[in-house]
Amino acid sequence: MLNKLDLSRAEKEELPRLLPRPSVDAAEPDQVVSEIIAKVRSAGDSALVQYAEKFDGGAPKSLLVPESEIELAWESIPSELREALEVAASRIRNFHQTQTRSPEITHDGGITIESKKQPVMRAGCYVPGGRAAYPSTLLMTAIPARVAGVEEVIVCVPPDVSGTVNSATLAAARIAGVTSVYAVGGAQAIAAMAYGTETILPVDVIVGPGNIYVATAQRQVAGDVGVASSFAGPSEVVVIADESASARHAAIDLIVQAEHGPDGLSWLISWEQETIDAILSELEAMVSVSDRKEIITATFATGGYAVLVEGPDQAMQVVNLVAPEHLQLMVSEPRRLLDSLQNAGAVFLGNMSPASVGDYVAGPSHVLPTHGSARFAGALTVDDFCKDMHIIALDDSALANIGQSVVEIAEAEGLSGHADSIRIRLEEK
Repeated sequence: MLNKLDLSRAEKEELPRLLPRPSVDAAEPDQVVSEIIAKVRSAGDSALVQYAEKFDGGAPKSLLVPESEIELAWESIPSELREALEVAASRIRNFHQTQTRSPEITHDGGITIESKKQPVMRAGCYVPGGRAAYPSTLLMTAIPARVAGVEEVIVCVPPDVSGTVNSATLAAARIAGVTSVYAVGGAQAIAAMAYGTETILPVDVIVGPGNIYVATAQRQVAGDVGVASSFAGPSEVVVIADESASARHAAIDLIVQAEHGPDGLSWLISWEQETIDAILSELEAMVSVSDRKEIITATFATGGYAVLVEGPDQAMQVVNLVAPEHLQLMVSEPRRLLDSLQNAGAVFLGNMSPASVGDYVAGPSHVLPTHGSARFAGALTVDDFCKDMHIIALDDSALANIGQSVVEIAEAEGLSGHADSIRIRLEEK
């Protein structure tokens, strides 16, 4: 079911060479995405309609989802789902409010410096859709933007073959206070949010996970528009288990991320062969009756591994090299392993903390770094929708005290205007 890998005798310096990584042909997505972006920039809405017909199976009647349709979706979903979405939204909002900061003011020798978090004016959230629905992703992206103080938050989500957007996703948009929803998906949605069309105004920041084409599009538009520094692509999980782990719990948690689709990772790591065997037995039984069996087995074939390691230290060495989106420490003393952890998007401790809780209701955003980007990036936060603005004021004595330092450095750089801007002021005293 999972590819087996024995690293128990490998030296630390050998691990980078021995560890497999999913092979994604970057050349094809790059070329295809470049063409899509160019077409959207030149043809606007008509390109979006053409790509909807090509990739989604049908174009929506209107790219902008009417408010009446959002209200109807809210009223039509089961009350239990409505309550669950509200619970999730409340927890997400409460957590992200802890990330907001008041302006910080520093007084130093007559210089006053104010550091202010300034939210962007418009944010674009990409929410996957089409064959599946992800109202949770809408909440996990739009709510942090709202908490940050963004005035306009738009959402792009692929329509289904009938040209409509899933009702649960639209209901989530209502809960999150989204400004507008557009039935547009794929790389073309990223292009539309970055550069604008007749219907969609360009945004300042784009966030949200997607397939390799969506993630590649975000990389290509970065610089023209703000994009979170992580690569939010196909789902990943690494489960570290010892004899204390429930084999059933570990098996289902490996399935959870694999059922999202191709190009992801589902890794099981243990220093006990008996533990690996027990989990693999449960895994095979569960996959055999899953309604997403084909998707799960395809993910396991290319990105699923059962890894035998020498011990906990080597397990963490492997984790730090893989830098997974989700890490589950299903061991007797999980906190002991945290001291050696450097790279992971989100960490879940013990048998009763499955990553699926983080996917929906824990509070932190489930938009996490994938494809190794946890080495340098983290989860989506309020800061992804803000920029630091510095406000600086000097009194007369402060300029007199530090002005000559400015003059000396400016002259060393050959910038006489900079130096003169100080001299003129000092000579007027």
